[in-house]
Amino acid sequence: MSTTPAGSAHTNIPRTGPSAFDPHRPPERDLLDDCVHCGFCLPTCPTYQLWGEEMDSPRGRILLMDLAEKGEIPIEGSFATHIDRCLGCMACVTACPSGVQYDRLLESVRPQVERNVTRDTDDRLFRDAIFALFPYRRRLRAAALPGALYQRLARVPAVRRFVDRGTERLRGTRLSRLAAMESLLPPVTVREAFATLPAVTPAVGERRARIALLSGCVQDVFFHRVNEATVRVLAAEGADVIVPRNQSCCGALELHAGREPSALTRAKRTIETFEALLASGVDHVVTNVAGCGSSMKEYGHLLSDDPAWADRAATFSAAVRDVHEVLADLLADGGARAPRHPVEARVAYHDACHLGHAQGVRTQPRDVLRSVPGIEVLDIPEAALCCGSAGIYNMIMPEAADELGARKAANVRAVTPDVVVTANPGCLLQMGKHLGGGDLPLLHPVQLLDASIRGVPVPRR
Repeated sequence: MSTTPAGSAHTNIPRTGPSAFDPHRPPERDLLDDCVHCGFCLPTCPTYQLWGEEMDSPRGRILLMDLAEKGEIPIEGSFATHIDRCLGCMACVTACPSGVQYDRLLESVRPQVERNVTRDTDDRLFRDAIFALFPYRRRLRAAALPGALYQRLARVPAVRRFVDRGTERLRGTRLSRLAAMESLLPPVTVREAFATLPAVTPAVGERRARIALLSGCVQDVFFHRVNEATVRVLAAEGADVIVPRNQSCCGALELHAGREPSALTRAKRTIETFEALLASGVDHVVTNVAGCGSSMKEYGHLLSDDPAWADRAATFSAAVRDVHEVLADLLADGGARAPRHPVEARVAYHDACHLGHAQGVRTQPRDVLRSVPGIEVLDIPEAALCCGSAGIYNMIMPEAADELGARKAANVRAVTPDVVVTANPGCLLQMGKHLGGGDLPLLHPVQLLDASIRGVPVPRR
């Protein structure tokens, strides 16, 4: 596929045949025509930064969508390849001066690829295996048992050397994805994997808010300590915290990968789980995972053409908040209730893409961190550039993800932090891999706030 010079107008390409897209939610012509190919998106696009290939930039992918919509090209082959290479980080949406809704375009095109493009057997089976595991909390807990045993064995130097040699042999082969999964394994403890949050945690002192918490899948099993810290902090700041026992996966991973039918089924289930609480007076549905929050805030749009669900989804999405939004609002409305113990630390804050770009939540996490005496919040160079996690991207595109992860790690080290914080479990795993562990704590921001409120040492993870 030849590249297109900057500034070219794809709208001049005539229609030569029927659209290559099926009739279910194809990319909208008005959204395609919004792109003027100015190039402001290029410096923030991770894949364009890696390869310098026009078709791996947002404006290049929009050109491909335009060509497919006009019947010029099929969606198999090159089209699907360049769409698959997109991380979906939405940095281009932030950078675009023309207001191009690349998020909406990608959201419509990825399901088209999933429905209409036949993947090779290895790719299909690997993707199926991911989605047979990660959205299911019970299966993740079952996987945590051998995972914990493996990690204990891997501490033995001879075993570690054997694993490292095997991993190195897999690089560049068809099994390189398995090596990528092994390298991203989070620290696993059986206690944490099987722990549960209280169904109700009352506010400390006079109640200022009532919230319902999405505990998540991967988050609740492998990052349960983040959920515990979230509940403690919200309660300390005057919020009743309700954690529905019957909640399940919100569908974010599947939605971002284009698996629309199962994602929408999970969205409807999540709405059903929380809407009775909202009707009873709960102020917000809160999440501490950037990817989950961005998807749940989109339910209203995703289900807008379903008469039975459109209004319910819109009401639900309007009530969704990231935990930092809630905490920042509480700080602004009467100040911090819970006293903070000083934490003398240089804290590098990484904007998770689905929090900063997709949700536009940037100042609130920094404001929350700065409420702790002694913290110096550091911005990371190339902050808009994705770390390479991007949902399942670092498992299905491990080489590209590794390049981005190494670049992000170098930028983190450049500011010489004492602690690194970010609000997404995938980012924590990706950055942990490329920072090489060691003595640099990698935390969710609420863990730092929780340590300050309780007056305990900053945790290591």
